[in-house]
Amino acid sequence: MIGQGIYFLLRALRNMRHSPVLSAASIFTVGVALALLAFFAIAVLNVQRLTASWAAELAVVAYLEQPPEGPVLNRWLGEIRGYPEVASVTYVSRQEAYQRFRQRLGSDADLLDGLGADVLPASLEIRLKPEARQQTAAVVERLGRNKALGELHYGREWLDRFEAFLLLLRTVGIALGGFLVLAALVIVTNTIKLTLYARQDELEAMTMVGATALFIKLPYLIEGALQGVVGGLVALLTSFVAFRMILRESLGNILLLTGIDTIHFLPFTWQILLVAAGGLVGLLGSLLALRKFVRFCQD
Repeated sequence: MIGQGIYFLLRALRNMRHSPVLSAASIFTVGVALALLAFFAIAVLNVQRLTASWAAELAVVAYLEQPPEGPVLNRWLGEIRGYPEVASVTYVSRQEAYQRFRQRLGSDADLLDGLGADVLPASLEIRLKPEARQQTAAVVERLGRNKALGELHYGREWLDRFEAFLLLLRTVGIALGGFLVLAALVIVTNTIKLTLYARQDELEAMTMVGATALFIKLPYLIEGALQGVVGGLVALLTSFVAFRMILRESLGNILLLTGIDTIHFLPFTWQILLVAAGGLVGLLGSLLALRKFVRFCQD
């Protein structure tokens, strides 16, 4: 059994060696298609982390033009905590807001040199219970009755728009990646077809001496799967190099001010799926090509 497996593998490698240009084209196309999908997956996964973080930290912020006296502040905090939709209320002083802003700026914090904490207002951060987030507008309306609270801001509408953008990003990635995967499938199919045409006499001779359909087809199935797996590995390596050299820094700069300080590569399970997807594309391409040559295996 092991001997037969080695035989089929060697025949598949021989076929690839005899058609290096076509095999390279198949591997390259599979690699490009899956690398593009990997790029979109990295972007989507990190943006999903961002939206999940925002959803968990979604709060109504009431900016205070003048910080209130202690008794007044405590009265406001008590009243707001009494709202059934509210999970917590936090008073953020000007100094604390200033320190938060400096931390968010990271290496660019020196832009604030020479500016004091007075440039930022104090505020109340009002976090809602998860089940009450759809009632944010009603809570804002109730808070607005207290004219001393100043401006009221909340990110529900922005978060909804961001989630819509995330859906669009997924759709574009799937559509474009799917088109390239289809192109890779066609190229793998044609590569195997050309190999079969070049060995038509050999295949007919094998059929005449009693070779089974599986015996004839298996090396070509292995060849297609190998091309796909190698293409998947190329895609994984390409996406990792691009992530380290380009994506991590560019995405990091975009998402830094939004609260995400670490950009992640694809999880290990997704990496395995990427390579497996390449093998599946190659195997399907081989199956499609072999359907045209069933006659060699039936007489």
